[in-house]
Amino acid sequence: MSAEAGDRVKVVCRDEVFEGILIQRPEILPQNIIVVKLDSGYNIGIDKKKIKRIEVLEKYKPRKKKRTKLKINKKLPTVTVLSTGGTISSRVDYRTGGVSAEFSAEDLVDMIPELKNVANIKTKKIMNKMSEDLTPSDWVVIANEVVRALKNSDGVVVTQGTDTLHFTTAALSFMIKDLNKPVVFTAAQRSIDRGSSDAFMNLLCAVITAARFNCSEVLTCLHGTTNDDYCILIRGTKVRKMHSSRRDAFRPINEMPIAKVFPDGRIEEINHDYKKRILDKSVKPYLDEKLNEKVAMIAIYPGMDPGIIDYYVNKGFKGIVLEATALGHVPTESKKSLIPAIERAMKKEIPVVIASQTIYGHVHPYVYTNLRRLSIELKCIFVEDMLPEVAYVKLMWALGHAKKIEDVKDFMLQNIAGEITEREPLEVFLQ
Repeated sequence: MSAEAGDRVKVVCRDEVFEGILIQRPEILPQNIIVVKLDSGYNIGIDKKKIKRIEVLEKYKPRKKKRTKLKINKKLPTVTVLSTGGTISSRVDYRTGGVSAEFSAEDLVDMIPELKNVANIKTKKIMNKMSEDLTPSDWVVIANEVVRALKNSDGVVVTQGTDTLHFTTAALSFMIKDLNKPVVFTAAQRSIDRGSSDAFMNLLCAVITAARFNCSEVLTCLHGTTNDDYCILIRGTKVRKMHSSRRDAFRPINEMPIAKVFPDGRIEEINHDYKKRILDKSVKPYLDEKLNEKVAMIAIYPGMDPGIIDYYVNKGFKGIVLEATALGHVPTESKKSLIPAIERAMKKEIPVVIASQTIYGHVHPYVYTNLRRLSIELKCIFVEDMLPEVAYVKLMWALGHAKKIEDVKDFMLQNIAGEITEREPLEVFLQ
């Protein structure tokens, strides 16, 4: 019996034996290589010359989807789970070995029976995109669906890919007005097919939060440690992915987490500075979706070409965020000074926002002479401890509401969704 892609096989080589799923060879590999997905979740390429024989242990069988109809428990709150794609909604295609965003939100609920004891679950798959492919227009779609779901839910959970999660949470923090219930974003670093997946606990804790937590903010809910101890809730404008693969990659920046959420249902508050649920039924969330997408985010680095700023100005961009060094520095005295390019942008009424690439800490417009030149002479907007990504999203939103630079500055320096911390506690560094 010959082995085909998707079959479980034992590959006997001269020196060792491998067991796993035979998957389709990627085109980038030479034809003398076969690829096996091991039980650990990793793929291994094996040279055919080293193989003595391949034994088929089990032929490939397409998985049948079984969906349990959920019964309504009138004693429980209602939570809507909106799925947008990403690793938390992904599974392995054993024919190809690739990971695709296949699971819907309802599929996720079927895999976590504990959810039935937490809330009545409604589900909706609103898109199927990996987060690196999301655009500002997708943020608007997600926000619209959240506002719609809030009408008949006690809280909303949104599942998304991790890579740009903090952009989406920032966008919804600014766009959704009069928010009266929790909107909880969750994700996963490892796909559901892996034994070490964080998807199940993250989703469970997110639903617990949406159902029970007395909060009316946009939050993230993901692993607080590398183990399955608890998840942490982080404000949507103060969160950042700080590691490419760790399960506890998402950390609060410049403030403490809002709370710890345990899989058994316990919620332990840490940071008491958050908005509580609004019980007044006359208060209804609505969407303020005015965004101007013509905003550029530019990292500052030694030897950079000032023409980068001119490029965006000439392309018709309406705002620029500079990821400056430390307190807000950019090259000012060298042959490649950015000052002339910034002047040209300002003459065209294009606001230039200064945020720090150090992530932690504040920018400061007055400490050094070159900073005073940027802030006083060139009218650059120094945005305190706002994360560069948050400043990027907020500038889009500000430009959707203001035309004059003075008005844009007022918007940017107004603490709308907890994006600015006036005084940073010592203990928040590297939390």
